[in-house]
Formats: sequence, structure tokens, C-alpha cells
Amino acid sequence: MNNYAYIIASLPVLCGDFRAGCGPDAEQVLEEIREQLSEKDLKTLDFFLSGFEADNLDAGFYRKALSHGNRFVRGYFTFDLCVRNAKAEFLNRAFGRPDGNDVVRTEEDGDPIEFDEAAELEKVLGLEDILAREKALDALMWDKAVELAIFDYFDMETVLSFVARLKIADRWMKLDEAAGREMFRRIVEEVRGTFKGVESIEKEK
Repeated sequence: MNNYAYIIASLPVLCGDFRAGCGPDAEQVLEEIREQLSEKDLKTLDFFLSGFEADNLDAGFYRKALSHGNRFVRGYFTFDLCVRNAKAEFLNRAFGRPDGNDVVRTEEDGDPIEFDEAAELEKVLGLEDILAREKALDALMWDKAVELAIFDYFDMETVLSFVARLKIADRWMKLDEAAGREMFRRIVEEVRGTFKGVESIEKEK
């Protein structure tokens, strides 16, 4: 049986005590989440996590993701696909390769997906500093994860939004511990902000 409220309430604690300098363990956090989910939601979580493995990101995966029953999964990987294809086209232009090289097509006619952040992404891809570019790309993914669950509180969409940010923060813990620790701190603040939003809604009722 799902226990979304308990999961969300536990997240700030699970992310670690930053004032004491303790490094959070993303896998431990994920295991704690798994223990509170139903079999159906576990399958959704596992599918979502598989999208963070580069070897899985082919047309078949994106077709499943874009037609998935969970709204957050659909939205997040639609955005992810747009970002990946935009990066491929940027590199094609930079290296004089044919248009469409390394672009993932999910439909036979190849109709482009509407991508409102295209101009912003183009600026990010043009950054010369590699580390700054990677941080900016992950910032786009982070903001999209927040946006897709902006009106959700205690549901699977909220859990997946957290997991998306957890994976980004965990990546940076390995690349730049200071940056990763700052991201985990930000997650805690954003989760706590969720509770403040719920309290405000309850007071207005």
C-alpha cells in the first residue's frame, strides 16, 4: 500500500544532516522510498530510474515513456528527449555532420515535439566551459522536474519529481561534492516548501 505522505515527510531526514557534514546516500534513500510503495508504483519507479541509464535511451524506451500511464513520466521524458535531440543537432552543426545524425525518432514521420525551452537550451549549449554547461543542462532538468509536479503534494508525481532531483544531485556528488551537497540542501528546502504549501491550502479551506 502506498504511503505518499510518509515518504514526503521523511525526505528531508533521509537526505542527511548537512550541518554535521554527513554525505547523503542516494541508494539508501531510494530503498526507503521503495519500502513504502505498492507493486504498481514500484514498477513505475523502476521504469523511471531506467531512464537514467544511457544504454537504455533508445527509440523504444522513449516510445514507452511518452505513452506511459504516469503523467510525470510522460512529461519528464518528453522534455529529456527534446534536450537530447537538441544536443545532437547542436553537435551536428558544430562538427559539420548531416542534420538528424544521432537524433532519436519516436514516430515514423519524425514530427518534432513542441519544445518551449529551445532558445534557452541553445544558449546553454553554447557555453564554452564544460562544467558550467553541464550544470546549466542539469538545472534545466531540475526545473522541469519541479514544474511538472508544481500542483502535486502527496502522490506518485511528487515522489518521482524528488527522485529526478535526487539523481541529479547524486551525479554531482561524484563530479563535484560541494555542488552535489548544495543540491541536496536545495532538495530539502523544496520538500519543506511542499509542506508549507499544503498548510496554506488547509488554512484557506
